[in-house]
Amino acid sequence: MPQVTKWEMQRFLDNVPEEYIFRCCDGRSIRNLKGLRDTLADMADNVFAYHSNQDKSDFSNWVRDIIGDKKLARDLNKAKSRPQALASVERRLAFLESKI
Repeated sequence: MPQVTKWEMQRFLDNVPEEYIFRCCDGRSIRNLKGLRDTLADMADNVFAYHSNQDKSDFSNWVRDIIGDKKLARDLNKAKSRPQALASVERRLAFLESKI
């Protein structure tokens, strides 16, 4: 697996451009990985299920395509529940913040 540079790690933590903000079905907006963590922490399970189910992987796709963090995107794609997704984001944030 290729190494991720400090510059890329910092970019993973930055806010995305306005046009790429993740908009949840409950009206909340997510601008960065910390926002994803905070939103997942208190999101209703039915909102999570709307965005992450057998037919779609909105969080994983956003993290991969917009944030650019392929590792976290893979982890989110494997998460079967909101607590699992939250744990993946928390672990990744702790790792990224420890390297910056």
